[in-house]
Amino acid sequence: MSAPKHRTDTTMADVQSSADTRRIAINKVGIKAIRHPVKVLDKSGGIQHTIAVFNMYVGLPHNFKGTHMSRFVEILNTEEREVSVESFPVMLRHMVERLEAETGHIEMSFPFFINKSAPVSGVESLMDYDVTLIGDIRDGEIESSIRVVVPVTSLCPCSKKIADRGAHNQRSHVTVTLSADGRVWIEEIVALVESEASCELFGLLKRPDEKYVTERAYDNPKFVEDMVRDVAARLNADPRVRAYTVESENFESIHNHSAYAQIEKSTS
Repeated sequence: MSAPKHRTDTTMADVQSSADTRRIAINKVGIKAIRHPVKVLDKSGGIQHTIAVFNMYVGLPHNFKGTHMSRFVEILNTEEREVSVESFPVMLRHMVERLEAETGHIEMSFPFFINKSAPVSGVESLMDYDVTLIGDIRDGEIESSIRVVVPVTSLCPCSKKIADRGAHNQRSHVTVTLSADGRVWIEEIVALVESEASCELFGLLKRPDEKYVTERAYDNPKFVEDMVRDVAARLNADPRVRAYTVESENFESIHNHSAYAQIEKSTS
């Protein structure tokens, strides 16, 4: 028995491009959670080489059955071996052109590392921060934003006021998502948030450092509401910042739930 014949690409049906009669457009269709090497310039002029997780979508008109999923992977691999922040807008435009779409959306999430010195001993260690670049394109116009998750310490003002021996504190995540005119460095966002927390975090601490951060937090209590308001006030004073969302989540140490607050400022 002879082996079955395989059709070549030139004779295979393009099912994705066939017509769809349901007349329902799709806002986002594409691929999620694909990893790819990236390089990120830091404020000191150095380059961090890391791995990012990409989500890549386009809008699909009502009359097309599907999009070409393989083209998203091709776009990632036709860029430099390592995608950079600078090539991000180029990739976004390339995606909508290659997929023949009118709208597109890319998220690039990666860990970013900052070398920090402990406050007393000066011992150095790396702290990692979750960063996401977000890009949207519509009618050829790109809107981009950056999201940074900054872990900090928060100490409860109420607990400090009513307790005779200490106050409860917890690790908190302050998330800043902003759009800006001009470049805002990741390190700037991290430093802004950490300066408004009860205390910042460090990767490595000696005993004198532990004493310092404990007392620093006790002397600087913050409700979750204080955190978002203080960070928002700093962002309001930065002329580069056009819009932002500030979120603070306290992983409560005396409750089995989190405390949460959010402030948004739009461009309108």
